[in-house]
Amino acid sequence: MPIPTLVVSSLLQVCLAGSASGAADAPAPVWVFFKDDRATPASIADTALTPRALARRALRRTLPGLFDIHDVPMPATRATAVTDTGAQLRAQSRWLCAVSAMATPKQIEALRGLPDVTHVEAVGRGRAGWQDEQELPPPEGWTSSMDYGAANPQLAQIDIPRLHARGDTGAGIVIGILDTGFNRVHDAFNNPAHPLRVIAEWDFINNDGNTGIQAGDNSEQHKHGTWILGTIAAYLPGTMVGGAYDAEFILCKTEDVPTETPIEEDYYVAGLEFIEARGADVATSSLGYIDWYTQADLNGHTAVTTVAVNVATANGVVCCTAAGNAGHDTNPATSTIIAPADAYNVLTCGAVDINGAIVSFSSSGPTADGRLKPEILACGLNTVSVNSTNTTGLSGLSGTSLSTPLVAAAVACILQARPDYGVAQIREALFATASRSDAAGLHPDPLFVEGHGILRAYEAAIRGRRTADLNLDGFVNGIDLGLMLGAWGQTGVPGFVFGDITLDGSVGGGDLGALLGQW
Repeated sequence: MPIPTLVVSSLLQVCLAGSASGAADAPAPVWVFFKDDRATPASIADTALTPRALARRALRRTLPGLFDIHDVPMPATRATAVTDTGAQLRAQSRWLCAVSAMATPKQIEALRGLPDVTHVEAVGRGRAGWQDEQELPPPEGWTSSMDYGAANPQLAQIDIPRLHARGDTGAGIVIGILDTGFNRVHDAFNNPAHPLRVIAEWDFINNDGNTGIQAGDNSEQHKHGTWILGTIAAYLPGTMVGGAYDAEFILCKTEDVPTETPIEEDYYVAGLEFIEARGADVATSSLGYIDWYTQADLNGHTAVTTVAVNVATANGVVCCTAAGNAGHDTNPATSTIIAPADAYNVLTCGAVDINGAIVSFSSSGPTADGRLKPEILACGLNTVSVNSTNTTGLSGLSGTSLSTPLVAAAVACILQARPDYGVAQIREALFATASRSDAAGLHPDPLFVEGHGILRAYEAAIRGRRTADLNLDGFVNGIDLGLMLGAWGQTGVPGFVFGDITLDGSVGGGDLGALLGQW
């Protein structure tokens, strides 16, 4: 979707007048948007897409064909024209047909006069979606169950263990994470029996391939991203196990923590393009933007991060984002969400406590055009993850930042179970099976606070399938019989034993009879 042509924003007026520090010639980050006259690529060789990205697009893309003009890099002459003004290049976006650069007020005026430039806008800054996160011991009483350790309550709340019992642990799924950086020293990332699998990474701040701690980094730089990664990927049975521990990961360092934790829109967009082109099935971010937008701008197609998410979801990437931590009220006409939580098909995540009550800081919708946001909930209060520095410790953390990776982990496990799901299908399944829904249908929160309720991963995965359809392919046949016979005699907790159709805690004759009855 094209970026609308806007009047000179108040932020750009500040840039033209000089920085907040008062220096009349101080540079500021700006977007330079160009007329999009690119032609559709003749072949995949003209794009940056990997074979895995093409496979995912073939499975889940909703736009015609496998690629389009958004996949064509802009002519190099445009970036050269920008730097010829003296501006310093920051990032380029195929999707937006734009580049970002550090430019003085004089250079901004020169940029606005370049051929084919449609408009120049300031790069917005926002804040990460967390609230009072502190590295603390996990709450007392969080006991191990099925070796999930302290993560058991938050995973059980959204029914992930039942998917894991089926063997759906995120295997074969690629998750991209946009965040501050990732310190991968914790034992839960380095278990010799199950090491973390990172297939690609890029630091968009320093423009290198290292998303870990680097010389010159702020002491807080790596923390937030490490917590998010741990929530999904940790694997240290009996201590901490993440929600999709068998997934593979693409890591993008896009948030520059110093100077009051600014989050740069251009790095976010570049990171999301990087994730999509390398074939990710899921992208998750707990970053958000509102400092230079108003709620009226959150209409699904104005904020540049929102536009980027719209492109990603159209290409078949399931995107998860934090609703924000600005709180909520009982007035359905007011909203506190952040971009890109307003994107049309992004899964916008609110936060509950471990008992299922909405937490006070969780932001509310609707979007400016009246759509339901947030849509789905998971634990965001005292959520457990790895300690970002201590190689064995755990942390209790709060914010929609932490509910979002739990949702992303559930989505990865569901996609493993149901590769037939596209973005629209997984959204429908999640909403129809969440805690506010029942047999009569959806009952979303009319106050735009709780959305469809708490996620139920297992129910979303089996939606539309018979109980004897063990491989969830839409048929009950010999494949399912073979799976049942392979699990014959297994016992355990009812509902957690693969092949236990009768839910009596074992796989036996009753289950076989039920399967044959559904043949």
